[in-house]
Amino acid sequence: MASRLNPYISFAGNARQAMEFYHEIFGGDLRTNTYGEYGEQGSAIADNIMHAMLETPGGFALMGSDAPPGMEHRPGNDIAISLSGDDADELRGYWSRLSEGGTVSVPLEKQMWGDEFGACTDRFGIDWMVNIAQT
Repeated sequence: MASRLNPYISFAGNARQAMEFYHEIFGGDLRTNTYGEYGEQGSAIADNIMHAMLETPGGFALMGSDAPPGMEHRPGNDIAISLSGDDADELRGYWSRLSEGGTVSVPLEKQMWGDEFGACTDRFGIDWMVNIAQT
C-alpha cells in the first residue's frame, strides 16, 4: 500500500455524531471502535470513540476520535481540511452539506485566481475549504 496523508480530527465526546455526519456526506465505509472495546468497559469514556476511519469511494480517508481525559481538545485551531478538484457538482454538494448548520467565512464563489472557492466551519468546529478548479 502506498503512503497517504489522512486528516485526523480530535473531538470532545461527539466523534460518533461527527463521523456519521461526514459519512452521510461522503459515503463509503465508516469503521468505529470505542474505548470500551479496548479495555475501558464501565468507565465514563467506554462509549466514546477511540478510533474511527472513513474511507470513501472517491479516495478520501478521514480519521477521528474523542480526545481521552487529560488530552487537550482544540477544535479547528491547527488545521483546515481542503477539498479540491474539477467535479463542480460533487464539490458543491459537499460544500452545501458541510456548511449547513455551520459558519461560512468565505462564500463559495468565483475568486480572483479564477476558481470557485469557499471556506466554512462546520457545526462541529472543523474548518473546511472547497476549491473548484475552472477548466
